[in-house]
Amino acid sequence: MEKQNVPELFGSLVFDDRVMRARLSDKVYNSLRKTIDENVKLDDEVAEAVAVEMRDWALEHGATHFTHWFQPLTGVTAEKHDSFITPSPDGGVLMEFSGKELIKGEPDASSFPSGGLRATFEARGYTAWDPTSYAFIKDHTLCIPTAFCSYSGEALDKKTPLLRSMQALDREAKRILKLFGKDVKYVRTSVGPEQEYFLVDKEVFDKRPDLIYTGRTLFGAMPPKGQELDDHYFGVIKPRVTEFMEDLNNELWKLGILAKTEHNEVAPAQHELAPIFSTTNVATDNNQLMMEIMQKVARKHGMVCLLHEKPFAGVNGSGKHNNWSMATDTGVNLLSPGDTPYENAQFLLFLAAVIQAVDDYQDLLRLSVATAGNDHRLGANEAPPAIISVFLGDELSAILDAIRDDKPYEGTEKVVMKLGVNSIPHFSKDTTDRNRTSPFAFTGNKFEFRSLGSSNSIACCNIMLNAAVAESLKQYADELEKSDDFEVALHELIKRVITKHQRILFNGNGYGEEWIKEAVEVRGLSNLKTTADAMPRLLDKKNMDMLISHKVFTKAEIQSRCEIMLENYCKTVNIEGHTMVEMVRKNYLPAIEGYLYSLAKTTSLMKSVSDKVKCNYEVSTMERLSELTDYIMDSVEKLEVALEELKSYDDIIKTSEAVRDTVIPAMDKLRGYVDEAEMLTSERYWPFPSYGKLLFSVN
Repeated sequence: MEKQNVPELFGSLVFDDRVMRARLSDKVYNSLRKTIDENVKLDDEVAEAVAVEMRDWALEHGATHFTHWFQPLTGVTAEKHDSFITPSPDGGVLMEFSGKELIKGEPDASSFPSGGLRATFEARGYTAWDPTSYAFIKDHTLCIPTAFCSYSGEALDKKTPLLRSMQALDREAKRILKLFGKDVKYVRTSVGPEQEYFLVDKEVFDKRPDLIYTGRTLFGAMPPKGQELDDHYFGVIKPRVTEFMEDLNNELWKLGILAKTEHNEVAPAQHELAPIFSTTNVATDNNQLMMEIMQKVARKHGMVCLLHEKPFAGVNGSGKHNNWSMATDTGVNLLSPGDTPYENAQFLLFLAAVIQAVDDYQDLLRLSVATAGNDHRLGANEAPPAIISVFLGDELSAILDAIRDDKPYEGTEKVVMKLGVNSIPHFSKDTTDRNRTSPFAFTGNKFEFRSLGSSNSIACCNIMLNAAVAESLKQYADELEKSDDFEVALHELIKRVITKHQRILFNGNGYGEEWIKEAVEVRGLSNLKTTADAMPRLLDKKNMDMLISHKVFTKAEIQSRCEIMLENYCKTVNIEGHTMVEMVRKNYLPAIEGYLYSLAKTTSLMKSVSDKVKCNYEVSTMERLSELTDYIMDSVEKLEVALEELKSYDDIIKTSEAVRDTVIPAMDKLRGYVDEAEMLTSERYWPFPSYGKLLFSVN
């Protein structure tokens, strides 16, 4: 592969700040920056000037079309392309692009999920330019990141609520900082999402209907070797994968995506790519692009990139760790311990806000990562449990204990923790081991929310996290702004919060059965195991009240999200169930029958030669396979009945409960019988590539 000059390559297809500064007049540039940095309304004349330069830049880079690039509630991106051409009087064409076209688009909104917000015949929708996320060129098309709403103004996308949640947190965080004597322009959350994925050979993939239709294997016996030796994790990257990663990096760097770390993950054929932190809405856009480009580049290399959370039973699934932090426009990380008592008091208050947010809205965080795919992953010995808890590490936990108990901190200094009055000891970052079993772990200057599935949009969890922390900060600001003695009130507030929300703090093994029992029975934490358990909690009064009060969602938007996500869950499992039925009836049962016929024919011939021939292998195999075919047939019929019964429900919550309680158990039972039959049937007769061929297909 041709060597690339990375600094020149990086962002070469992005209309970023460097391009804007070079091409826009000072007046236009400064006005646009105020819109980006301070949410100042964009002037129409500024939009017109930006559109002209954006068009010229795009044409210089080979673009012929433009699109408003948005993120509907399908979980993937959407785009409608329009060319720049406009007819000229002489019969030719002009390449035009106006400020109006930049600011607003009108895609058909009727066929996107709306959760009852719109009737099918109500087709009009709008896309609105998000100037805080840079435009870019993809496939000769200028892509303009936009929000997406209905004709009546309801948000039909993931970007709009995310921007609202960032605005809510910004507003409340600035109130807190003002109490500490700091006047900042803005507080933004930043995210660095670590993306896990699998690579399999395309020829092998194309022979598996379950992978084609559902993104995961619905059947498959484990090969003799899986991940037991831990030899794949951080191992030498195979040449074919290396070529893919090099190509992927180049494509991502062109789009200004800060692809940084790449390595082999735990399971065979599993890998990870992690970017450098960026502002949350930009990180969300970039992660959606990253997933799209991963799949596109993989196919160029004769492979398929699997982003399903659990494409293979029996080996690790794929997650997406959401590393989240808060920072001011001056570059101060609000989750980083400071060097002075006041800085550490500020840090501890923001830390307390996150702890309270996670405890008060643990159900919102859980449902924000709930999908049919992620249900297979959460709770296994590879990912955090469905129970949400916070890991702080030993030193930080000891400091909070000292504050709670009004005792000296037994650390580097013995000091009574009266915040901002006596000296608070300096404590450094990363003084404790990482806890990979924790769903929500403090890692020095950020929190790592580890429960996301690999195919999830990171918008969902960050909406809930931003909003929940904003609510904590609002409560603190309301109280502290009225206090006569700020330092005393601050100390009492942090002490009270730490005491009240102690139950959410857990530094131990999240995989242990004893923790699940303690969390639920002793601490009273939620254990929402499935999407059907979690998603209806979105409609709980406390959750709706909080999200509405911060203007993150309207009541109708919340209700629509609950319906859309449960509908997606039911449809996903329904597709999986019907795929299983088809594979069993058309392929597996005929294959087993063919092998049984071969065994019977062989046995008959052998016994005709001599009555002393016992044929133990043939007879015992036929007996068990014959028994299994009966079980398989019975199970597939029960699955068909369960799938048919789903049509009788007219309530999405009841439908999701039936999926959880009836359909999925029927699928699991059917799979167990088929996988056992695979181990008894000759490979020559088995209709689909085995797990071994899939997991070890890329060399």
